[in-house]
Amino acid sequence: MGTSEILASLPQLNPIDQLKIAETALQLVQINRQALTREQRRKQMGIAATTAVDDYSQDMELLAFMALDQEEFLDS
Repeated sequence: MGTSEILASLPQLNPIDQLKIAETALQLVQINRQALTREQRRKQMGIAATTAVDDYSQDMELLAFMALDQEEFLDS
């Protein structure tokens, strides 16, 4: 079964099974990430940072949170 078949079948599963699959996938990603070299992790972080910049520069809903940067909050 390929990726597209797996993704196509997810909506047909009940939410509990969907969550089990998501948890298992996340665990596998974390295990695989630990096996990466330092340089491979740096490359992944660079890609993630570039994606985040693109997201924040184009998504006005995300930019709304920047309005809070100028707010002063009292610590009590």
